[in-house]
Amino acid sequence: MKRLVLTLALVFGALQAQAADPAPAYPPHSIPNTLLRALPKNANGRTYQLHIHLPASFAKEPGRRYPVLYVTDGYWDFPTVVSSYNNLNYDKVVPEFITVGLGYAGDNLDYGELRNWELSPVRDNPLSDSSGNADKFLASLEKDIFPLVEREYRGDPAQRYLAGSSLGGLFTLYAMYARPDLFKGYIAASPAVVVGNDWIIGQAKAYAATGKPIKARLYVTGAENEWPAFFAGIQRYQALLPTLKHPELVYQTRVIDGERHAGTKAESYTRGMRFVFEPLAPETGKSKD
Repeated sequence: MKRLVLTLALVFGALQAQAADPAPAYPPHSIPNTLLRALPKNANGRTYQLHIHLPASFAKEPGRRYPVLYVTDGYWDFPTVVSSYNNLNYDKVVPEFITVGLGYAGDNLDYGELRNWELSPVRDNPLSDSSGNADKFLASLEKDIFPLVEREYRGDPAQRYLAGSSLGGLFTLYAMYARPDLFKGYIAASPAVVVGNDWIIGQAKAYAATGKPIKARLYVTGAENEWPAFFAGIQRYQALLPTLKHPELVYQTRVIDGERHAGTKAESYTRGMRFVFEPLAPETGKSKD
């Protein structure tokens, strides 16, 4: 009996000691070569935060400038893009480049409300300013964000690229038609073509009527299992592209089979980066033995 009491006392003492000891403080996982940069409030009252990934050679080659891929909805899509970039760069099918995810500074933010303000070029409600400000966002990129990235992180102003999904994909197409001189390549993953009753298709036709060139590469995807009406809008734009005959625009379209709206991002960005950066890729063929 005494031995049992002693054993129970030892067990109870061990449990008390475990309860008293705090759980080990393991460091959080982070993505290497990345940083967050909160910007001052701009003229439109927007406070942006940049998610920045720098190439492996950045510190070793201080005189080198790099292409930059700007990605909308950085709070969601930045990790996906960076992971794909690392794989593609290892395979030498894309060059080293900087990735800049575009997001917002602050806690407990309503991303849906924030992104609707600036990624859509069309107002949901003509009496409200809660959407339809893509022109202001594009101006902020040009006036505030490009100069910072090119001054402090050695981004190459002649090699800017833009990517986005859904409303971000719509903004990507809008930027191509509104300011075709700003970017060399565009990745529109499942773009929200249906916004404003195919408003972007009207812009595409109007631009084509001018006969002006678009000196860039464009990659446009849709997901096979999107909402049917949403997917139909993407298909209308994809079918329209060959008829527009934009001078100098090199494009590719794809339907990502088996995926829904968000599930298409990984493949869309991976294939899109490979396509738009192909002219700068160290290697474009198959692996060599």
